[in-house]
Amino acid sequence: MPRFPDHLQGDGPHNPFPGIKVLERKLGHPIPHRLGSNEGLDMPHRALREHFGDAMSEFAYAYGDAEALGVRQRVSHQQAIPLESILVDAGADSLMALALRATCTPGCAVVATAGTYPTFGYFARGEGCRLVEPAYRQAPGLLAPDLEALNRAAHAENARLVYLANPDNPSGHLHTDADIRALRAQLPEACWLLLDEAYGDFRDDAESGVLANVLPGVIRLRTLSKAHGLAGLRIGYAIAAPETLAMLMKVRIHYAVSTLTQAAAEVVLDHPQETQAHIQAVKTRREKLAQHFRALGADVLPSATNFVGIRLPSAELAGSVHKTLLNEGTLIARLGHPSIANVLRITALEDALTPERLAPVEEAVRQG
Repeated sequence: MPRFPDHLQGDGPHNPFPGIKVLERKLGHPIPHRLGSNEGLDMPHRALREHFGDAMSEFAYAYGDAEALGVRQRVSHQQAIPLESILVDAGADSLMALALRATCTPGCAVVATAGTYPTFGYFARGEGCRLVEPAYRQAPGLLAPDLEALNRAAHAENARLVYLANPDNPSGHLHTDADIRALRAQLPEACWLLLDEAYGDFRDDAESGVLANVLPGVIRLRTLSKAHGLAGLRIGYAIAAPETLAMLMKVRIHYAVSTLTQAAAEVVLDHPQETQAHIQAVKTRREKLAQHFRALGADVLPSATNFVGIRLPSAELAGSVHKTLLNEGTLIARLGHPSIANVLRITALEDALTPERLAPVEEAVRQG
């Protein structure tokens, strides 16, 4: 089992402000007279109420539940994940930074695929880590993180942590649960596996229980931004052993998830049928989009996400298409790393199926 840095071992640090919701649960009764936490509880909020309404404004007054119990209970119930193995924070990005802050120290090596979700590298460098980046495996119809290369780099560099997005962003590639377990078994014992599953809801096997497993030495990250449509409210959760989450709590921002965000998440989680209908609609659009471009002869990358990747013959052509679309008012993603800069990523929204919306991509494929 990987260890945490020495400064987090033993007793403390402790959250000095666990919040009134946590205190009420410990005491077993409500505290209606909040005269100690210095919130603006008597702010009239006339402008806010006029703009958003009374219901929303009520969530603005007080700090939220630092333990996000309501959200955790719903996730636990719906996905059969032990409640004590769930930690809620301000989206997968915030959890990513939290995991790095808890597990790494300046100068230590961390490993990630070159060109994978670049926010990880941004946070890793910000923590003073040394980023080691093996290349993607590439072939016709394939753009995938190379698990063997990640493992070799982890051993060669004595890495503290390996990052893997699964399904991958930006390629869309999905490694099986068996692949993930095999990678964890092969990594150095002292190395953490940070498994970013932001797009896990779009896997065909998402309902099978594979996303609920608590794996030793693994910190799994999920989000409510994609399938649940709450990207603007910033909320996600980590799945890990309770003793691992206890260490993450030592360095976590207390109230990163607002009262409003938690309330909105609870409402959405209370209506899972709407989320499931959305996921199915996204999958249908994703396949329509992929089939359309395959029919034109495009190298369409298999995707288990809410987007489709199209690999063009050159980075120059991809750059030209991206610029043309942007000038027309349409934003798609052109991958930033030089090794995969010939790939365009298109979100499977209904707008993407509008005739002529992606005409420059279609023309590039025909010319290719």
